[in-house]
This record gives sequence, C-alpha cells and structure tokens, in this order.
Amino acid sequence: MAESRIDKIKRISLDPKHIRNIGVCAHIDHGKTTFSDNLLAGAGMISEELAGSQLALDFHEDEQERGITIDSANVSMVHGFGDDEFLINLIDTPGHVDFSGDVTRAMRAVDGAITLACASEGVMPQTETVLRQALKERVKPVLFINKVDRLIKELQLTPKQMQDRFIGIINAINKLIKQMAEKEYKEIWQVKVNDGSVAFGSAFHNWALSVPYMKEKGITFKDVIEAYQGGGEGYKELAKKAPLHEVVLNMVIEHLPNPDDAQTYRIPKIWHGNLDSQTGKDLINCNVNGKVAFVCTKIVVDKHAGEVAAGRMFSGTINQGDEVYQIGGKRKVRVQQVSVYNGPKREQVDKVVAGNIVGLVGLKDVFSGETISTDETMEEFEEIKHIFEPVITKAIEAKRSSDLPKLVEVLKAVNKEDPTVSIEINEETGEHLISGMGELHLEVIENRMISEKGIEVNTSPPLVVYRETITKESQEAEGKSPNKHNKFYIKIVPLEDSVYKAMKSGTIGDRRVKKKDLVLIEAFREAGLDGDQAKKVKEIFKGNLFIDMTRGQVHLMEVIDMVLDAFEDVMKKGPMVREPCTNMKVMLMDMKLHEDAIHRGIAQVVPAVRASVRAAMISGGAILLEPLQELQFEAPADYMGELSKLVQNRRGQLLDMQQTGEMIVVKAKMPVGEMFGLSSDLRSATNGRGTQFLVNQSFERLPTNLQTEIVKQLRERKGLNIPSE
Repeated sequence: MAESRIDKIKRISLDPKHIRNIGVCAHIDHGKTTFSDNLLAGAGMISEELAGSQLALDFHEDEQERGITIDSANVSMVHGFGDDEFLINLIDTPGHVDFSGDVTRAMRAVDGAITLACASEGVMPQTETVLRQALKERVKPVLFINKVDRLIKELQLTPKQMQDRFIGIINAINKLIKQMAEKEYKEIWQVKVNDGSVAFGSAFHNWALSVPYMKEKGITFKDVIEAYQGGGEGYKELAKKAPLHEVVLNMVIEHLPNPDDAQTYRIPKIWHGNLDSQTGKDLINCNVNGKVAFVCTKIVVDKHAGEVAAGRMFSGTINQGDEVYQIGGKRKVRVQQVSVYNGPKREQVDKVVAGNIVGLVGLKDVFSGETISTDETMEEFEEIKHIFEPVITKAIEAKRSSDLPKLVEVLKAVNKEDPTVSIEINEETGEHLISGMGELHLEVIENRMISEKGIEVNTSPPLVVYRETITKESQEAEGKSPNKHNKFYIKIVPLEDSVYKAMKSGTIGDRRVKKKDLVLIEAFREAGLDGDQAKKVKEIFKGNLFIDMTRGQVHLMEVIDMVLDAFEDVMKKGPMVREPCTNMKVMLMDMKLHEDAIHRGIAQVVPAVRASVRAAMISGGAILLEPLQELQFEAPADYMGELSKLVQNRRGQLLDMQQTGEMIVVKAKMPVGEMFGLSSDLRSATNGRGTQFLVNQSFERLPTNLQTEIVKQLRERKGLNIPSE
C-alpha cells in the first residue's frame, strides 16, 4: 500500500539531516503567498489549477479581503531530491511593515530564508527590513526573483536587458548581506547565479529557473521570452518543463542548512547558557535524545483545542502526554497533543524530535519566545527582539458594560497571539490601552475583536507612544527605604550612541548578567563602553544599562534582584509622564543596608531604588523623545511638489529625492504624531497613484517648544496632575 503524505512526514521528521526549516520573506505585494501556493501544489496539497490564485495560506477572512498576509502560516511538505526525500517546514510571513513582528518570530524557528524580490520593482525598503531580521537570527538567505513575466509582457525587455536587471537585483541583495551580516557570514552567504542560490520565475504562472537547472534541462532565456510571445498560453508549457516547486525546493535543499548544521552556529547567538554544559552540547548537536528544548514562536487560539503553541524543537523528543516545564511561567504542564503543520490544519502525531517546527497543545499561559524544557534549571533562550517598537496607542472599551470581563480576556488573548501589541489593563481606572506598530495594525486587531471574538468596542483616536531620557549627567540621588534603615545612591549618565546602536541592532541582547561573560564584555568594549564599566554591567533592559559601581558590599547578592526589579519598573514608566525610558546608564554608586535581613526585604528595597532612580533622572534634565519614521514615497514625477508639501506640512524633513524614469522617489523623516491620516492624504495628493513604505524608525528629541505642552497633556490624560515624584 502506498505511504500516505502524513506517514512520510512522520518518518522523515525523525531524521534532522533530511529536514529544512525555511521562511519566505519579502516586501509587501512581491508575491510571497502566491509563491507558497505553488510549493503546496507541487507537494500535491492543493490543485495546480488553483495555485497562485487560491492563496491557501491567507486563511483569515480579513487577509483575503485586504489581499495581504497578516499572520505567518506554517506548513510541512515532502520533496524528493535525487534518490532522497526531504521534509520542508515552510513559514509564509507577512510583508506589510505593521506585521513585521510576525517575521521576526518566524525567523527564530527557521534556519534558511527564501528572499523574494519583484523583477520590475527590485529591492524595496521592506525587503531590506526582512533580510535584516533574518540575518540578525543567523538565518541563511537565498534569492528568488519573482514576476519575470512582467519584464517580458509589460516592459518588453530583451534577454540582455533582463540579465542586466537580474544582476542589479542580485548585487543589491549581496550589498545588503555585506552591510548587515556578522563578520564571518558577510562573504560566505553571498547569493550567486552560477551555483544556483539565485532562482527567477513567475509564481503566478507556476514556473522557475536557476542556472544549474537551465544547464541540466537545456532551457535558455530565449525559451522564456518565446513562451510569452504571440499572446497565447505558452507559459503553461514552460511550467511543465520547469515547475516552480521543483526548482525552488532543489535550491533550498542544496543551499540552505539542515537543523544539525544550522544549530552549531545559531545556538551561540540565540542562547546565552553555558555551551560546554550537557544542555549546551545537546542544543548545538540538535540531539534528539537530549533534554527537551522548545521555543514557542507563535500562539494560535484554536476553537476546539484551545491555545496551540507553534515553535521550534532545538533538542530532545516530546511524546504526547509528556510532562514539561515552562521556564518563563515557572510551571509544570502536561503536553496533551503534539502535531505537525499542513496550512491551517494540524496533523496529530505521537512524538516530535529536535529540528522540527511543531505545534503543542496543553501549555498554560505560554508566550511567544518562552522556552519549554524538561530541565527546570535551563537558561532561557534570548528574548525575541522586534526591529520596530509599538509607536501608536488607542484606549479601548467595551460598548456594553456586561462585555467588560470578556474584553479583558480577549485583550490578553490578542497579546499572546501578537506580542508586538502592547496591552495595558489598568484595573483601578478601568482604562485599557492597546499599542501597535501603526494605524493598520490596530485597525486589524479591532476588526478581529468584532468579527472573530464577537465583542463590540469603542476606541479613542490614536495616541503617540513617547520615550523619556536625560540630557546630562545627573547628581548622585539618595533613595531611602520606608523604614529609613536602607539607603541607595544612584547616578544616571546618557548612554553612548555607539553602545545604544549595538543594543538596537541585536549585537548585545537584553538580559540580566548573572556571571562574568567575556564575550559580552568584549562586545561592550567594541561598541565603545568604558572597559571598567563593561565588567560591571548587571542588566541590559530596553535600551538602558544598569551598572554596579559599588565596592565591598557584603549583602549585594541578596538584594541585587530586587534592585534590578525596581530599575526595570522605572525604565517601563519614567518619572515625567510614565512613558518607557531609553538611552541611559543607571549606576549604583553606593548603598547602606540594615544589618538584619528582615529589615532589607522587597518592601524596603524596591521603593528606595525607584525613588533614587526617578530623582536622578529629574536632576539629569529629563526630556521626552518622540517617535519618527523614515518613509519612502513613490509617485509619478508630476506630483513632486505635492509630495514635498505633504512632508513639510507635517513637521517632516526631506532626506532625498530621486527621479527614475517617470517616477519620483522621495525619502523623508516624519514624526509619528503628525502622520495620522497620511495614507488618505497621500492618495488625494497623488490621485491614488502614490505609495509609501516604512524604511526605519527612531526616537528623537521632541522640539523644545512642544515639550511642556505634551508633558502637560500626557499628565492630564493619565491622571498625574501631581508634581513629578
């Protein structure tokens, strides 16, 4: 009897050497989901006629209505290559920048990425962002140039012009890899036409080619052009000769690593435990017999099974019914179901081993990025760091007061499903705040609450998320504990720009430093931090450092965790308007503690440290930073004047303006607070022919004339009509 597809998946999934975990990532509308459809059709999972138009992995109604991918989708398929069969675990990711958090989380689960670039549009801002996200997690890229049919039908290029276009795109991708990859991967991860790590084709018309495949099958550029001439459907013949799934999956198997190979260099980057320990060796060797290590990268709420935690198995084997430990949640749970993916469907299996992307049911209150293990003492994986932070907030309330308890549950579920959304539920004031990447991000969440969760809500107009920081070195501030027996002396200094950049780029990740870490100390020195301070860093937290400058403190180890908790509290809510803090070195200069441990507990230490950090910030000239976004606008050249007017009317700054043919490309930096309604203004200014893309995001000093006014507004809105504490 023929072996069924699911039986093949079960069989191959037990051998990490025959597994490839890959993500598909690209700029919005460059054809990722159409491309993934083709791969599914090739694996016999959807009909070939529908491939390219079914968009099988956009299975939410709002994704189909808007024609964009909002959630990443997992799918497993089997591909024969030579005499062997391989299991390909694929994640289709969103392209719209408001959903870039999904891309970051997907990159933790995969080892290789197929970067898509549109043949006619080339490398776009979001292509750069997704490539940066992949390289940050040490995920190896290959390149697929899509929509080649447009070069022939619309632009009517000759074979020579087409080759020049391809070379331009390949060079642009390689330049980005050189800029963004770590030293040891800048050269070896370059994509090359001749070795087959570059393919090109048309996902819509189901064909693809690479140089090795063209040589093997005797196909030339001339055949491609002839397939589109005469207005017939010659491309269907091309799709039979060079089916997209075969060319692309051959490229994946040859050029992207298996979990065994990938984990040797990925684990040191994403896990900061002791690599010489047994757990460290199990992770590096992808040991199926080692202790379980699973990282959750996505939570999907299934109406039948409840919460499904999708993620990557880095070591060990999980059987249905096994007991595991949630390291972040500090609880033991029993795994009720173990499954592999098939688009929106999960297929239950008895067990899964290291190297696979799987779904687990039975974990309790799990969050994205949480580590699950059978070793309770295991060091957690590094937090999944998103490239962009939430910059827009809305207050949200249930229309009917009877829906209030349900709203709280739904908000908690939304936060689990999408951790880039920041949710603040204030039980005292009854205010619920939801922060996201942009207007579309919050709109989608709002619509899903109504359509999928069945809850009617009212929302406030969007508000901007600010940051607090200091402008100069503060005085040494004293904080006394409520019982007056403990004193802490804290000084705050602005953080060096080079160190902040290293933290933002992910070279130095957020964590508490438990023991001497020579690699981290060296990374700080390279980034420009004073060598003495680099040795004394106790915590890296959301763009801030906590440094212990004390000497000879006997009880330091007893209180250090409480001190760091208090430091985190103030960094999450600063003294001016309770917004997050950034760009600071908080230094503990000295402390006087009561001899008796009973008088230096959490109730004494935390308020004292909080008070001294806040006082130091105020004496360091605390100010607000506002979020700015660097945008790229494109429109016909006739609208140049309209575009510059649009930017300048919103406190924007023009950075660059270039004309390519009939089109003008404008780069500008704009405050998020002035960007509400920008999309509709852009449409009316350019008669619907202008587009915009986010290139980068930063926080910069709010103009002096607006500081007092914004601080007053925020304090009133948050009910802080009291002098700064």
